[in-house]
Amino acid sequence: MLVLIYRYNVTDFNQDFELSDEEMHLYSRQILLDGWDIQAQEKLKLANVLIVGAGGIGCMTAELLARAGVGKISLIDPDIIEISNLQRQVAFMPQDVGFYKAEILAKRLMEINPHIEVQSFTQKIDESNADELIAMQDLVLDGCDNFTTRYLVNAGCKQHNVALISASAIGFQGQLFMVEGESACYECLFPKEHHQNENLRCADSGVLATTPNVMASLQAHHALLYLGLGITALKEKLLLWDGLNMQQKLLSFVHDEECPICQARLSSD
Repeated sequence: MLVLIYRYNVTDFNQDFELSDEEMHLYSRQILLDGWDIQAQEKLKLANVLIVGAGGIGCMTAELLARAGVGKISLIDPDIIEISNLQRQVAFMPQDVGFYKAEILAKRLMEINPHIEVQSFTQKIDESNADELIAMQDLVLDGCDNFTTRYLVNAGCKQHNVALISASAIGFQGQLFMVEGESACYECLFPKEHHQNENLRCADSGVLATTPNVMASLQAHHALLYLGLGITALKEKLLLWDGLNMQQKLLSFVHDEECPICQARLSSD
C-alpha cells in the first residue's frame, strides 16, 4: 500500500511551514542570492517531488535537492546496489552492496538534512501504481534507464498535470528537457514506435562516471528554478550535452499532432 504526502501548491504558504532559525542558517547562501529570497526558500519547503530511479542521476539529483531544502522527496527504484554502481552512484558505499538503492539513498538524505521528509519505495513504477505516485506531486524528476518507464511517467505527468523534468546519460553524452502544462511531451519528442531499443542502457553501452552526475546537477538546478521561482527554462526545449567536446546544444520541439498522450489530455479537458 502506497502512503503519499499531501500535495502543496508551490505558490501557497502556510504559517506552519515558516523556516526555523536553523533552516535559515542552513539555507542562508541561497537566501542571499539576488532573485532568490525567503519566499522562494519557503516554496521549496512546501514542495513534493518524486524521483524515478535512484541510480547515477537519481542519487545526485536527490542529494542536491535535499541540501537545497526541498521539503518532501519520494524515491522509487526496485534495484539492489551492485559493485558496478559505485563507480558513479555517489550515495552508495561498498558496505551498501546488496541493499535496496531507494532505502539507502533515503537514509543518506535524512542524514544530510533532518529538516526534510523522505519516502522510499522499493517496487517498480508501473501501471498499477503510477497514478497514485504521480498525482500528488508538484514535480517529477525522471532519471531512469529504460524507455518503458519514461513513457509511462510522461503519460502520468500529462494526465495529472504534473511538471516533469527528464534527464538521461549514456557514454559521454546526456539529454535534459521539461514537460509542463500544455507543452509538448516526451512522446512528441520521441515517438514510442521509434524508441523501443532497451539495449541503450549504461549496463549495455557504458557510461563515464561524471556523465550522469553532470546531467543530475543540471536536472536539480532546473528543479530548484521551477519550484522556487516558477522558471521553465527547458519547457519544449531539449538540452544536449556532449562530454567529449564539452559543448551543449539547445533545440526546440513542438507538439506532434499524432501524439496519443497529448491527444488523450486534450480530449479529457
